[in-house]
Amino acid sequence: MRTVRNLTTAALLAGTALLGLPGVAGADSPSPDPSATATGGGAAAPTEAGTSFRTATAVRPGQRATAQASTGDYLYWQFPADAAERPTVRATVKLPGATAPKAASTWRIDVYDGLRRRQACRFGSQTHTVPAGTSSVELTCHLRTVRAWAEPWSEDPLPGAYYVRLTAVRLAATDIGQPLDAALDIDVEDTGGASAVDGGLSAPLVQGSSATVEPEDGWASGWWSTRWLWTAGGAALAALAGIGGHRLTRGNGRPAVPGRV
Repeated sequence: MRTVRNLTTAALLAGTALLGLPGVAGADSPSPDPSATATGGGAAAPTEAGTSFRTATAVRPGQRATAQASTGDYLYWQFPADAAERPTVRATVKLPGATAPKAASTWRIDVYDGLRRRQACRFGSQTHTVPAGTSSVELTCHLRTVRAWAEPWSEDPLPGAYYVRLTAVRLAATDIGQPLDAALDIDVEDTGGASAVDGGLSAPLVQGSSATVEPEDGWASGWWSTRWLWTAGGAALAALAGIGGHRLTRGNGRPAVPGRV
């Protein structure tokens, strides 16, 4: 039935093309959007940053977000992180040579989860103090593994939106308001079943904002992980070991007693 339908459709399209009817084969194909890129599922990488949590610009892992701002501004981005993922945030600040700070300055990136709890970095240069005249600053934060479920008091990173804030925490008054170029890169490493836990959140921690973030393949359900494969494999090996041990130790039965039929 499907073959007949396909053949009928192909015949109709061919006839329409021969007759020169508009709207099918003879129509010009739409030109692609020049702002779209292959990175981040075809969506264009953002070129602006928000100024608060509610206006944080959404960026997908693998994209390179950029923004033009002034020294002293607070720049906000947000990205999705799912269970068993280990995000890494890298920020770069470039200051033109003519407007490089005339005094030492300190730059910092902070990462917050969906409840706006500040998350600690496992390692990386989250805060960087540079001398006067420095034209480029690089900051890095390697976050802990996102857990599918945790106790409220643990403050472990949970699935949902994560906010990145970039700013100068110490800046001379004469250097405030100078132009800068900022770039943000988000990398996510999947740790697999090694970090899986029993249980999961009923919904990811995503608060209302001007943009909505979600992984390209959707949020994980929380119950499935590769631990199920290891559990099934271990159970099968245990059963085989039990059968093999029984066959080795059962012997040939009870020995015969002389004179007994």
